[in-house]
Amino acid sequence: MSTLALAFDLGGTELRGALIGRGGEVVARVSEPTMAEAGSETVIGRIIALAKKLLDDHPQAKVIGIGACAPGPLDPKAGIVIGPPTLSGWHNVPMIDILSRQFGLPVRLENDANAAALGEWRFGAGRGAGSLVFVTVSTGIGGGVIADGHIYHGRRGLAAEIGHMTITGESDRCFCGNIGCFEAVASGTALGRRATRLTAPGDGSVLRRLSNDRDVSARHVIEAARTGDAAARDLVEAEAKWLGIGFTNLLHLYSPEVIVMGGGLANGFDLLAPGIRATIEERAMQAYRDVPIVPAELGDRAGLVGAASLILWEGEPGTALAMVQND
Repeated sequence: MSTLALAFDLGGTELRGALIGRGGEVVARVSEPTMAEAGSETVIGRIIALAKKLLDDHPQAKVIGIGACAPGPLDPKAGIVIGPPTLSGWHNVPMIDILSRQFGLPVRLENDANAAALGEWRFGAGRGAGSLVFVTVSTGIGGGVIADGHIYHGRRGLAAEIGHMTITGESDRCFCGNIGCFEAVASGTALGRRATRLTAPGDGSVLRRLSNDRDVSARHVIEAARTGDAAARDLVEAEAKWLGIGFTNLLHLYSPEVIVMGGGLANGFDLLAPGIRATIEERAMQAYRDVPIVPAELGDRAGLVGAASLILWEGEPGTALAMVQND
């Protein structure tokens, strides 16, 4: 069997594991709820159990290491998960040390958005680009930057927390404590919150019917907009404007060759794209306006594939890209 890596994507709601091949192919995959409130020991115990299951189910697999991604903040060089707000009880957890001692394999750790950016750059919507910004728009907003063929880490690997750019002076308070964060106004959570406030249980609206008279989610907004519902269309237009403002900042900051949008809200990319592009045309300086804004291609595999590639292609990302293209 060809060389494989074990990969894990530790999310706030779902823990995913997989065996990944050199071409980015998913050979086998498992998942289960994260149990985010249970603390680091319990969750890492589940990672170990899933790893053993994958290895037991594929005894002929030639596994050369483990690539893992997790929510930030984390320090990829030290291998420490510093304290992600979506995971309870995680404070300076030495994840690389724990997993390497357990399995006797090399382990690499990366921020989940950086790993997804790497996956999309190597095998998805960013193939062939020298630089990209990956933006995941879901419960929150995260980002990863590939600059000149390298993940841009910054100090302690903490760069590109793009969800916490301040883009307005007004909003609901962000979980980080600030007002006006990109995440607070443009995430899927923020869109669902606006839709819920706009409607009321039992009002007969399409949005409330889709949500069974409960809180409206971003997914319900996109579904309603596809039916032509006027209220949902207005919400999508406002959401696209906020995304466009944030993306304009990213264009000016990083000057990427492409912006790739992933996350749950990317399912409505076709509806959002015209408004995003119109806002960029209005706000970005002329030299930045022609940068493509495209939907992600790998879906929820991006983080797994990107994390695995940290093991399968040791060395600089630019070298790895050349190896992939020449295979």
